[in-house]
Amino acid sequence: MDNLVAGIRNDFTVPCSRPSVFSSPRISGFTLIELLVVIVILSITAALVIPRLPASDSMELKSSARTLASMLRYLGERSVASKDVYRLHINLSDNSIRVTRKLPSGDEVPPEDPMLARSPLGAAVVISDFESPRLGKVTEGDVMIDFGAAGLSEFMTVHIASPKGDSFTVVGYPGGKVKIHPGREEVAL
Repeated sequence: MDNLVAGIRNDFTVPCSRPSVFSSPRISGFTLIELLVVIVILSITAALVIPRLPASDSMELKSSARTLASMLRYLGERSVASKDVYRLHINLSDNSIRVTRKLPSGDEVPPEDPMLARSPLGAAVVISDFESPRLGKVTEGDVMIDFGAAGLSEFMTVHIASPKGDSFTVVGYPGGKVKIHPGREEVAL
């Protein structure tokens, strides 16, 4: 009977052993010191990289030059494809560039195309001057250039600048070619 009780006791006893330190599941995550080390490394990296990034004025100037060149190319392609006459108005007094579509009656209406309806210049970018063989060098007033069935009607140069004095030269050629030159370049007409 003692054997029977011992057998029953062995069947119902639950081993009471403590789990080992090495076999216990570890809670995942980062310690405070690990997070502080990462933050310090990111701060040092940012302090070294941020001063080397270009200024926002120069980025806005470069973007304006690219947008103006794209607008001139698109305007030339659009006028050739649609056989419509478009007029580019460059107002050097208030630093604005706008496009109108010229009707057969001679009236000018805003273009339907949203690409042609927006201004290509950034807020801080100014138009220094405009130059063409027909008009010469213009530094103030309103200049009008026509884009007809053959595209751009004449050679043109537009100098744009930032408040810091950086500049870009955008050159439009008859036939649709447009070039951007960093800095101020006097292109032979």
